[in-house]
Amino acid sequence: MKAAGLVTLMILASAAPPSAAQRAEDYPTRPIRIIIPFTPGGPTDVLARIMSPKLTELLGASIVVDSRPGANGIIGTEVVARSPKDGYTILYTTGSHAANATMYRKLPYDTVHDFLPITQLARSYGQVLVVHPGVPAKSVKELIALARSRPGRLTFGSAGVGNATHMAGELLFAAANVSVLHVPYKGAGVAMNDVLAGQIDMIFVASAQGIPFIKSGRVRALGISGPARNPALPDLPTFEESGYPGVVFIGWHGWWFPAGVPRERAVRIQKEVATVLLSQEMRARLEELGLVPVASPPDEFAKFVEREIELHARIAKAAKMEPQ
Repeated sequence: MKAAGLVTLMILASAAPPSAAQRAEDYPTRPIRIIIPFTPGGPTDVLARIMSPKLTELLGASIVVDSRPGANGIIGTEVVARSPKDGYTILYTTGSHAANATMYRKLPYDTVHDFLPITQLARSYGQVLVVHPGVPAKSVKELIALARSRPGRLTFGSAGVGNATHMAGELLFAAANVSVLHVPYKGAGVAMNDVLAGQIDMIFVASAQGIPFIKSGRVRALGISGPARNPALPDLPTFEESGYPGVVFIGWHGWWFPAGVPRERAVRIQKEVATVLLSQEMRARLEELGLVPVASPPDEFAKFVEREIELHARIAKAAKMEPQ
């Protein structure tokens, strides 16, 4: 009976579900798909492809980048929310994920509860406010004074409603209590082209995109929305330095699983992402993109996203923006 009992215990043990440690150890065993809800060629697409070779090596599984653009990131985000809860589909998006929770009355997913945060990959130095050379303002204060003298007549372009290029502007203009007309585009590149052509007056653009035009003199930089100056633009003051305390807005990149994926798989991915992003080589590549590596743990990232959702809600309320 003792021998039979021992055999029975062995059979039961072998049939039992694998422990968390075993599941993490066995993962991943096949390619991981990273869904980016924006058009190819943008910062998210570029960073994903830069990271993929090293991450593939560390994980022992290939990375497949899949662009699913549309509706300010909502289409691709919904794809991930409805994906199997096995850790083989990752959402790679930006602060627009937090913005959409405020900017749209109804989303086909719950921004918080339908996703498991993995990590905040990186953050920007902030959005650079650039104006067409024909705009008679050489500082943020001069621009605000000009906007006050021409209510609703100055224009600023963005990559779309709720995008960092939009919200940074709304935050500044709400703080300054001036009216500037927002003109949404389908991408920051298109909006920048219209600034260069003088069709619109200004844009709040990512550093990496704006610097070439700033250096060539095709646009004039007035300030940056980050908490500190960008080392690539050391003479450019922050909005806070320009007299607008609390006007800080950064762009950021993050990864999520659909909710229901075992948490240890998020921990595994974050660990390897941190190894990649915090390497000296990758720091240099990120600097070229105007980004700073973060690679935060899942719980820390979850708290950050909650704060970002609250920030976007405050901006929308201050700017009297109605959800779509």
